[in-house]
Amino acid sequence: MLAAARTAFAERGFDGATIRGIATAAGVDPALVHHYFGNKDKLFLAAVEAPADPADLLPTVLAAPRDQLGAAVVRMLLHVWDGPARPAGLALIRSAVSNEWTAKLLREFLVSRVLRKVVSTLGYDPDVRAARASLVASQLIGLVMTRYVLELEPLASASHDSIVAAIGPTVQRYLTGTIELPH
Repeated sequence: MLAAARTAFAERGFDGATIRGIATAAGVDPALVHHYFGNKDKLFLAAVEAPADPADLLPTVLAAPRDQLGAAVVRMLLHVWDGPARPAGLALIRSAVSNEWTAKLLREFLVSRVLRKVVSTLGYDPDVRAARASLVASQLIGLVMTRYVLELEPLASASHDSIVAAIGPTVQRYLTGTIELPH
């Protein structure tokens, strides 16, 4: 079931994949998929081996005032990556760098399950949301790579507060500021 789910999510994305289609590809009844995973969100998290469930983390981010959303996003990332989920997250990032299939799953996780939900609260049209989300993703993935994979100092040992102070404003600008949008 997980192999069929990974293929479906990588090829069609979260929105395009269905429990019924995944069950058919796996040669099982859709009820069995629901039995083991509950719903499509939980199946997706298992398929990508996500280090954390965005449903648990996003309410805190989305409760932040609009002008502090960038800082809240950076704090959420640091909370996940400096917690017990770090080994699973590192495995996912390292695999995504060398494997296009895993990169597609990571992209889908980051965009569909996290950033789309944050950016959709800001009232932009879909093209603008996608551009802003990709800019935010560039910052977050860059932070993960430099702090946790390359362990580049002084960023690798910097406090959460100093990282939020340094990177939060850039994420905030990507979310709500005036920017030249990539085409």
